[in-house]
Amino acid sequence: MNIFNTILVQPLTNGLILFYKLLGGNLGLAIIGFSLALRFILNPLTKPYMESMKKMKDVQPQLDKLKKKYAGDNKKLLAAQADFYKQQKINPGAGCLPYLLQIVVLIALFNVFTKVLSAGAGIEKLNELLYAPLKFSSGEALKTSFLYLNLSTPDVFRIAGFPVPIPGPLLLLAALLQFVSAKIMAPAVKVEEKIAKKTPGAADNFQVAMQSSMTYTFPLFTLIFGMSFPSGLALYWLLFSFWQAWQQYKTTGWGGLTPWVSRLGWLKPQGNKNG
Repeated sequence: MNIFNTILVQPLTNGLILFYKLLGGNLGLAIIGFSLALRFILNPLTKPYMESMKKMKDVQPQLDKLKKKYAGDNKKLLAAQADFYKQQKINPGAGCLPYLLQIVVLIALFNVFTKVLSAGAGIEKLNELLYAPLKFSSGEALKTSFLYLNLSTPDVFRIAGFPVPIPGPLLLLAALLQFVSAKIMAPAVKVEEKIAKKTPGAADNFQVAMQSSMTYTFPLFTLIFGMSFPSGLALYWLLFSFWQAWQQYKTTGWGGLTPWVSRLGWLKPQGNKNG
């Protein structure tokens, strides 16, 4: 067993099966409970990122002043921004952390579902990764039914005569929540400001371009790759995206969704002012 399996795949597998046995052999409930536990465990690592995002929102007016002051001089703007971030003890690159954490855990969970929990894998293969107290007895089977799903197969529908499978409700909701999460993480900019405003800093241009790319590519990847992954993985991704979006909203408000939310009228576009 390689180090990746030992450090990540094996503990994740045992954690999932522990919840499975505690929750009456319901794999769907096990994934929900396990996702909550993972979120709690990873929270101390993502907390600095959330605090950095809150600081970035608070100092946005000062950053806008720097952009106006050094308009047309990218070199001076970059230097001024670097000094400002240093003074405020802000790390603009902290936003990569939660995505890296999610990707690492997702890769490990992908291994869990495809190598161990996928259809036809067999209980013997699962037992190879389980610690002694959690091993299944000979002839015992893992129950993968949950709601309308078989969690070991993709959440897709096939229409007679139509060559391409259609994403199921769980997969569509997971992609939608990923979009909402990414949108909340983006800064709040009115549509008319996007057209009229030119960002002078090269770093800002890169950051905005990257943020915009992630906003649309992550949900798209969720749909495309999710159509070939076990739906149990899509369920985990759905829950993780929801909790990330909720935590982000509680920290910085609606972010890039502010213009959309404000149009609804009955919602508070500023979110939680107390952070």
